[in-house]
This record gives sequence, structure tokens and C-alpha cells, in this order.
Amino acid sequence: MISELKIPELGENITSGRVASVLVAAGDALEQDQIVLELETDKAVIEIPSTVSGTVKEVLVAEGDDVAIGQVVLRVEQAAAEAESVEPKAAEKEEPENAPEEEATVAPAPAAPPPEPPVEVPPAQSATAEKTDFKEAAPAAPSVRRFAREIGIDIHQVPGSGPGGRISVEDVKNYSKMLNKQRADQQTIFKGVQPEPLPDFSRWGEVEVSPMNKVREKTAQHLSYAWATVPHVTQFDKADITELEELRKRYAPVAEKAGGKLTITAILLKVVVKALQKFPQFNASIDMLKKEIIYKKYYNIGVAVDTDRGLLVPVIRDVDQKSLVQLAVELSQISAKARDKKIALEDLQGGNFSISNLGGIGGTGFTPIVNAPEVAILGVSRSEIQPVYRDGEFVPRLIMPLSLSYDHRLIDGADAARFLRWVCQALEEPFIWELE
Repeated sequence: MISELKIPELGENITSGRVASVLVAAGDALEQDQIVLELETDKAVIEIPSTVSGTVKEVLVAEGDDVAIGQVVLRVEQAAAEAESVEPKAAEKEEPENAPEEEATVAPAPAAPPPEPPVEVPPAQSATAEKTDFKEAAPAAPSVRRFAREIGIDIHQVPGSGPGGRISVEDVKNYSKMLNKQRADQQTIFKGVQPEPLPDFSRWGEVEVSPMNKVREKTAQHLSYAWATVPHVTQFDKADITELEELRKRYAPVAEKAGGKLTITAILLKVVVKALQKFPQFNASIDMLKKEIIYKKYYNIGVAVDTDRGLLVPVIRDVDQKSLVQLAVELSQISAKARDKKIALEDLQGGNFSISNLGGIGGTGFTPIVNAPEVAILGVSRSEIQPVYRDGEFVPRLIMPLSLSYDHRLIDGADAARFLRWVCQALEEPFIWELE
């Protein structure tokens, strides 16, 4: 029989993608769960697995094609026996107790059953053993868990329809579809400024037209939304990091030995999380539909990464529970994944606050745009030696400019000034981290 392979649900608010590569051709033998396409979405490259095994009869898409959810991309000829046993085969695949794919960067899950999480409490608020990364393995095959992870779905939240609550690919798709439906009303609100037709620029000279990639398209849409709906204010200040830079250089080999790089951004992660604990309104979101403020009791911080596809903001989770060396290592790893197109949607979601460091490129200041639904973002510009008047004379000091953009609906100017001043003081006097 002939089966059609369609583009599945790809996660929250994702309706389409662009084919980055086609990994099979007509006549190829195909195994169930074999990757057949790589699809570039708004933020990540997602691998699309086959749901059946058989022989590829027809490939209906090519590299560069835009495809929508539900679109047929392959036709596969299955043997009758295989067609009848697809679902049992999927059910027979058990997750090894310590599968390298899932356990490569986390400690083994505890043997105790996972606690029942209250609806209103974020996962990171619970003890370490209760966090998502340490939950008992979900009853699903490795390919199903990988698919959920790549489209940004928490597999532990998906209700399974199989024996004993076992989760299938279809369960993940249905759960994703449900989330998309729940957000349909919100998607129609505050779409930002509607685009208008441009003039024909070729009337005045030669032009070259290049289509946007999906990352640039989504970035343009999201920033238009943020700028149109969030009343932005930006606060500026400067930090004297002369002593901090000496400490950074002294202890850089420790981070390098662990596989990371002790950068100012890594240090800022540690400083900012302390500031978020001291000023909880910066670790919040505002819900204008429900007229509520959501104060988050977990600390996930996004870091802007410059890639050849555009700006990505991978999220480092539970920053408050990690050492400076751990943060340096994780920052190096997740930045490399973003640049190498290996980042998963899950790694780009769930941030509470963002940091954008342009100091390595240059500039004396800028006004970063808040990454809604977050309410603030810290911008970092190039540090430079400046003369500072101390004790009756000018001395050379290393000064780093900082800029804090924030949502004025939730954050008042005085609180923003206090937040940024505290960050500067923490950079100038690192011991303050532990005193407060």
C-alpha cells in the first residue's frame, strides 16, 4: 500500500518551514523513524522522521521549498504486513535506562517516582530532582522523545494514549496542536504595524532581491510586535571592571580546563541572576488579557548569539543553581549549537530575561529591544580604558557601558535605575554577590 508522509505539528505557534535538505530519494529503502527531511523553522532546524518503513516512491519537495503543516512530502510503498504493524513496532521500542541521547549532559534520574507538579508552580521552582532535566524517563520511544524535544514540547506534559500511558508521535502532534489552538486567539491580537507595499526601487538603479530566511522572517515579525506593544525605556550606566578583568584572566584557565570560556557574558549571567532575585519584577511577565503579573520563581536567562542565519537567543536554564564554571561551559556549548544549526526549539524557549553583548564587535551603547513576553534586556557594549579622577589624580580604568531596556508597563524608571546600578556595583565589587 502507498502511505503519505506529511509535515507534522512542529510546536507552539509554528505553521510552516523551509526545506533545508532532503535526505532520501525515490527508490531508497526507508526505515521507520529514519530522518527524511531537515526543516528550517523560525528558530531551529528540525529533523523530520518517517512514520513508516518501506520504499520511497516519490519525493514531492526540494531544498528551498516552503512547506506547511499537513503538507505531503513523500509517498512510501509499504508491505501489507508492515502497514498493519507500524504502531506495535513503535510501542516495542523501549528507552534504555541510561540512553546516551537523553543523558549526555545531565545526571541520571532518581529512582523515586516524579512528584505531582502543582499547575501554578514552574518546574524550576521545585527541588533539583523535580526539574525537567531530572524527571523520570517518559514512557516513549527515543525517536518520540527526540521529536518532542526538537519541536519544543515537554514530553512529560503529553498525555499518552498507548498501554500504560505510553506516548506516541501522534500524541505529541495532538498535544502540540492543542497548544496552538489555545493560543489562536492571542495570535490575532497586537500583530504590530501592518506592512505596506514598497516602491519599485529598480526605477532608480540596479537592485538584487533575496528572500528572507525563516529566522530573519520571524525576527522581523517578533520585533515589530515587541516594539508596537511594549512601551520601551532604556537606562544607561557604566561599570568599572578593572579588577574584575584581572580576576577573569587569572581564573580563565579553570574554565578552559572544564571545556568552557570565562567571558564577561558568563560572569554577567551570575550577576544578573542575583539582581533578578533582588528585584523580582524583572523576572516577571505581564498578561494584558487576564490583567495579571506572573512572577517566576525560576531563573532562565537568554543570551543573544550572532549566527550566519540571524540572531538567535538560546536559553540557559536554572542559572541560580549553577557555578560560574558550569555557566561558562554551558554558554560555550549552547552558543556553538546555535551557530552550527544544531539548536533545538526547546533551547530557545522559556527565558525570563535576556543579555545581548556586542562588546566584541564595538560600540559605546545601544538600545536593545525587549524580548517579549520578558520585561527587560541587558545590553553590553565595548569596554575601553578611560581616565577616572580618583584621590586627586586621573588614573586609567577599564569601563564597560551597559544599557537596560525594560517594559514600562511593569517596571518604573527608579526601579530600573536601581537594578542597573546594582549590576554595576556587583561587577565592580564581586564580593557583593554573596553578601546580598
